[in-house]
Amino acid sequence: MYTLAENGTDKKGQDHIFVTGEGSDLSNKEALKGRAKRKTITQSMALSLIDVVKEKDDSEREKAYWNTYYCQSSITTSKGKLYGKYCKNRFCTLCCSIRKAEIINKYLPVIKEWEDPHFITLTVKSCNHNQLRSYIRSMKSTFKRIIEKHKKQDQRGTGEKLIGVKSLECCFNPQRRTYNPHFHLIVANKAMANIIVAEWINRSKKGMVSPKAQYILKTFDVEKNLIEIIKYGSKIFTEPDLKKRSKSNENERQMYVAALDTILAAMKGKRIFDRFGFNLPKKAKNNLSTTQLISDFKQWEFNPALANWQNIYNAEVLTDYKLPSDLAAMLSNNINGNIK
Repeated sequence: MYTLAENGTDKKGQDHIFVTGEGSDLSNKEALKGRAKRKTITQSMALSLIDVVKEKDDSEREKAYWNTYYCQSSITTSKGKLYGKYCKNRFCTLCCSIRKAEIINKYLPVIKEWEDPHFITLTVKSCNHNQLRSYIRSMKSTFKRIIEKHKKQDQRGTGEKLIGVKSLECCFNPQRRTYNPHFHLIVANKAMANIIVAEWINRSKKGMVSPKAQYILKTFDVEKNLIEIIKYGSKIFTEPDLKKRSKSNENERQMYVAALDTILAAMKGKRIFDRFGFNLPKKAKNNLSTTQLISDFKQWEFNPALANWQNIYNAEVLTDYKLPSDLAAMLSNNINGNIK
C-alpha cells in the first residue's frame, strides 16, 4: 500500500488533462516524505490560524490561510513527475521550501565569490504586539538610509557601497509575551559588517538598540549561513521557556498561532529577503509555455488522517511517509491560540 506512484492512467474521469510547470521528481523518496511532513504541519497550522482570524473578523487573511491549507492538496502524477498548484504564501512550508532552493541556486554562486563574507545579526528592543508593525517599518527605514548613504559615497568616490543579502525575522517570547524583530545579513567583508553595525547603533533611537546584542561572525560555511537567513519570517514552533532550550524538551515546543498571526500581519507587504549593492547575473528568459496535455496520469488528494496523498479512485498512497507519534502529539496538543 505504501508505495510510490507507478505509471498508469486513471480513466474513470477524463482521459486527458492539462498540467503546468516542469513538475517535481517522483523518484526522490526522501523528498516526497519531507513534502508529506510539511503538508501535514502546514494544514494544522493553517486551520489554527483560520480560527484566530475568524475572531478578528479578518476575511482577507482568512482567505489567505485557506489558500495555504489547500496548497498541493490535489496533485497529478505522470511519467515520474508530480504536478500541482502552489499558494505561494510566505507562511506555507511547502512553498517556502521551494523558495529556499531557488534563493540558494541564485545567490550561493555569487556569495561564494566574495572575498571575506561575514554574518550579521541586527536587533532592536523587544516590543508588544501593538508596536510590532511600526518597529518593523522603522527598522527597514533605518537600514535603507544606511545603504543609500554609502551608495552615494561610492558614486561620489568618497566611500564604498555596501554589498550583501538581508532577511527579516521575528521571534516570540511566550513568557514575556514580547516580539523580537531582527535582521540577518551576509555581507562581502568584515569592514562592511563593522560599518553596518556601527551605523545601526548610531542611527537608532536612544534605548532602542543594545550594542551588545548586535553580532558579527566570520562566515566559514556560506551555504549554511545562507540557509540560516532564508526562513519563513518566524519560527513555527517555540520553546515555552526560551532559557531551557534542549533536545530533551523538543516535544514541549508550542505553536503560538495567535502570536504567529500577529507576526504575519505585521510583515504583510514587507519584503522578507532582499539583496543590496549588487545585481544577479542576467539569465535568458524562457518564453515557452510550460503547459502540456497528458494522458498517462494519476490524480491524488491529500488525506490528513493518513498524512499522505491518496489515489482518488482507490486506497493507494503516494509516499511511504508515516506521521511520527511525537509530531502527531505536538500537532494535537501543542497548538496554543490564546497567547499573543
